[in-house]
Parts: sequence; C-alpha cells; structure tokens
Amino acid sequence: MRGLKLLHAQIILHGLTNETLTLGKLISFCAVDDAGDLQYAQRMFDQIPQPNKFMYNSLIRGYSNSDDPIDAVLLFRRMICSGLSPNEFTLPFVLKACGCKSAYWEAVLVHGLAIKLGIGSLVFVQNALIAVYVVCGLIHCARKLFDDITDKTLVSWNSMIGGYAHMGNWKEAFLLFRKMREWGMEPDGFTFVNLLSVCSQSRDLDLGRYVHFCIEITGVKIDIIVRNALVDMYAKCGNLHSAQAIFDRTQEKNVVSWTSMISAYAQHGSIEVARQIFDQMPGKNVVSWNSMISCYLREGQYREALDLFNKMRNSRVVPDEATLVSILAACSQLGDLVMGKKIHNYILSNKGAYGVTLYNSLIDMYAKCGPVVTALDIFLEMPGKNLVSWNVIIGALALHGCGLEAIKLFEEMQADGTLPDEITLTGLLSACSHSGLVDMGLYYFDRMGVIYRVPREIEHYACMVDLLGRGGLLGEAIELIGRMPMKPDVVVWGALLGACRIHGNVEIGKQILKQLLELEPHSGGLYVLISNIYWEAQRWEDVKKIRKLMIDRGIKKGRAISSIEIDGCIYEFMVDDKRHKISSSIYAMLDQLTDHLRSAGYLCNISSVFFEAEEI
Repeated sequence: MRGLKLLHAQIILHGLTNETLTLGKLISFCAVDDAGDLQYAQRMFDQIPQPNKFMYNSLIRGYSNSDDPIDAVLLFRRMICSGLSPNEFTLPFVLKACGCKSAYWEAVLVHGLAIKLGIGSLVFVQNALIAVYVVCGLIHCARKLFDDITDKTLVSWNSMIGGYAHMGNWKEAFLLFRKMREWGMEPDGFTFVNLLSVCSQSRDLDLGRYVHFCIEITGVKIDIIVRNALVDMYAKCGNLHSAQAIFDRTQEKNVVSWTSMISAYAQHGSIEVARQIFDQMPGKNVVSWNSMISCYLREGQYREALDLFNKMRNSRVVPDEATLVSILAACSQLGDLVMGKKIHNYILSNKGAYGVTLYNSLIDMYAKCGPVVTALDIFLEMPGKNLVSWNVIIGALALHGCGLEAIKLFEEMQADGTLPDEITLTGLLSACSHSGLVDMGLYYFDRMGVIYRVPREIEHYACMVDLLGRGGLLGEAIELIGRMPMKPDVVVWGALLGACRIHGNVEIGKQILKQLLELEPHSGGLYVLISNIYWEAQRWEDVKKIRKLMIDRGIKKGRAISSIEIDGCIYEFMVDDKRHKISSSIYAMLDQLTDHLRSAGYLCNISSVFFEAEEI
C-alpha cells in the first residue's frame, strides 16, 4: 500500500486525476487485493465526480468480502441512482452481500432486476441466486432455480448440495450427488466437504465411510479442508480411532484440525486428552480457546474454565462474545461474583457491538450470584430483548422470591408483544410458589392452555404441587397429582415431600417416600430428607431405621460444598474440612463460639443445627 499511495500522490501532482482507467485500477487493487485497503479505496472513489461501472463493481466486490457486506448493497443502490446499469459482474457480488446478511427482499429485487436486464439466465448470476436463497432458508426457491439452469456448472451442483447439507437433509443431498455423477459431472473437494457435513450432522458413520471411499476412488485432491471434514465426521460419529489416524497423517495441520480433535475427545468425556492436545497446539486463536473452555463447561469443571480464561488473557488473545458468554455461565455456576463483575466491566470498557445473548448471560450471572437488582437494571437498560431475556429475568425474580415483581414483568412482556412459552410459565409459577401467591399461581395455571396456548408439562405440575404444598394445601396438592395426565416424576414427589417437612406431616411423607424410592432407590438426598422429617418430629426410632436402611443398601449421602468470598477470592469447604492452611485457627474460633452459645442456653438449638448441616 505504501508504493500505491506514492503512485497516487504522483497522479495528483501531475494533474492526472481525470485518467479514469488508471484510477479504476488503483481502486480495484485497494478494494480486491489482500494487500489492499478498502477504506482508502472508498476515499479515492468519493473524490471522483462520476465513477464508472468498473469502479463501482470493484468497490462492491470489496465490500461483499468484508466484515460489513451490507455496504455493498448500499453502494449498489447508489450506483442505480447515479444512472449506471449493473452488469453480470455486479450482481453476483451484490447477491453475495445479501446472503451474508440474509437480506431476502433485497435479493428478490436483484433477481427481478437481473431478469429485466436480460442477464438472469447467465449461469454465474443463477449460481449466486441459488447461494443467497439457500442462506435465507428458501431451499425450494433455490431448487426451482437450479432445475431451470440448462448448463449447470460444478458450482451449481455444489451450491445446491451445500444447501441441503446446511439443512441437514442428507437424503436430498445424496440423491443430488448421485444425479450429478449420472450427468457426468466430476465432484471436487467442496462437494465432498458438503456431504461429510451431512454425515456429521446425522451421526451416520456408514454414510461417512461411503463418502470417504468415494474420495479415495475418485482421486480428488485431499487438501486440509477435506481432511478436517473427515476428522470432524469420524469424531462426531464416535470413531475416534479413525479421526486420530487422519489427524496424525495430516502433515500441515491448521487451527481447525487441532480444534476438531479437541472437540472430538471432549465430546466423548476424555477431557484430559483434549487438554493435552490443546496444550500441544503450536498456535491458538480465539476459537481454539473457546473450544477448550466449552469442553470444561460441558463437563461441569467451571473452575478449570475460569483458570483457562485467565491463561487466555495472559496470552494476549482477545476474547469474543462466545468467550464472555461461556465465562459468565461458569461464574453463574460457581457463584463467583468477583469474576462476573470483571467480565461486566470488560464489556462496558470495550463498548463492542454485543448481542442480546451476552446481556442475557449477564442477567443470569447477577441473578445467580446474588444482586438481583443489578440483573433487573441490566434487563431494563438492554437495547433489545428477546423471549430468552424475559424468561431469564422472570426466573431470576422467582429465584429471589420476588413474586409480585415477576408477575408485573410477565404482564409487561405481553404488552410488549412477546408471547410466553413453557419456560416463561415455569418461571412465573415458580415465582408464585416462592412468594406464597397461591391464588395468582392457580390463576395463571388455569389460563395456560386456553389463553397462552402453552401446554402443561410435568415441570408446571411440579411448580403447582410445590405452590400448594408450601401453602399448606397438601390435600389439594395430592388431588392435583392424581389428575396429572402423565406419571409423576421424582421432582413432583420431592416437592410434595418438601411440603410435608415444612408442615411436619410425617404420615403423608412416609407414603411419598415409597413412591420416591421406587423412582430413585439409590438417591441419598431422599433418605436424608425423610430422616430430617423424622428428626423434626422427634421420632428417633424412625431416624435410626432410615440410617440403617442407608447402610444396608450402601447408600452414601453426598457431601455438600459451601463457598465463601474473602478479598476477591472464592474458598470452598466441606464438613470437617482440614484443607485450609489456617483450619486449626478456624475450628478453635468455632469452638469458642460454641462454648459461648452453650453458656447462653442455646445448646439444644446448636445440636439441631449441627445435625441438620451434617445430614444435608
């Protein structure tokens, strides 16, 4: 670009700015060449009083390949308004830009213009139209156009097969592939990559092996793109051995190759092997880091995900929106408000064009980490809301027992024109349950099918059983269970058992226990729950029987983990935990507090609390 700018300066100094051919070549280089500068091309273009068709075409082509392709469409409109008629070199790149932004109506207008100008039947214009219709999800329009092409090129076949592959329609993709061979058209690497993509989506190993066999017998050049597609197909179809073999035979691996293998092992639970491969990668981009972070999230290893994120920042790799969403999810699970706030500050300081998904993740993080007011503020200030946004904030208010606020937002959601779904109603009923709003819960439950057109699922019945049970209406809760159109699951019975504990109803609790133990005979939490009911009713013999039953069946209760934040660090601990370096001092302080409480006459309550903590 430095040499080109010097050349441009000489053109200006010598008064040659009217040489349209020369300026057109300069604009073309800046707009199209990898070493060019699209913004510099635009500035040159703007200084020309009457740009010609070649200049417009060059700049449109440049924008169609840029990060903001919609500028190509805007420039195309400017070209039409200037009185210049587009040609066969203009329209394919305009259509490509329409496809990148799923600008369906713009593509239809361009299609009509192409027919009007008499260039709609040119094969490369038709190929571009097929591609844009596929991206916009109009596969039937693309197929009609494809069938009308007299002289189909390899690009035509690949575009159509790729469209079916994008939809996951393996049957049509392979039928078209067979028809392609019957017409004597030889496939290339892109054809096979599309077919392998279908096999990966459908997890069809036999079909994938067939494609691999076709690649071998046709003698198609197996470049890095095809090899990566083969690795991905074998990995997603569960054949790690073949995926690893192809990966090992690949001489020049790229980031996609490494990332495919990381994902392959992670999806099969081999998180340690995935991390070993990740550590061996010679060069990592943001996609590689995101892939490994996602692996830890899927396996529930949230602390490891945060540690890896810190290493990513130290490696000076800039996180993208997908990274931030993943890390906020980890913070939500760990209750790590400190890291969550750091991510929020990072988002505010960068002022990027972040999407609604990231704001939804922020709301969820704050809600689960405590400050529900902050979550509500973000929701109210976010630029655009979708159904997930409303569901997240209603669920957040439900979690914190803000039932009336949740109901208010639910009504605002409908006024906003957003229709609720089953998740919305689950959050709303849960909010009513946690706030003791029995009448409101019954009101919304009755209106679900008739007014909101949301079918009642087992989650909604569980919320209602919990609502009635907490309100002391155990008889009505049992009656509702009897009217359920599906068989009650452990959540429904567990909600009723929890209500029995709240109201000290031992007899109903005993009957429920039989149902629960049939569903989950090895769940330690259920035994602990009924044991606590007996303990609070002072039925010591029944407590002993439950404990003996647990021992006889070899059932162990899970050890609860608590966490505490001190000076920005999260510390985890369990009952009788001695791992902390000052644990002896901590227990000494607890002993002093216990002695102090005993002397004040709180011995009975202390015993009850300690038993409760041990059981839970």
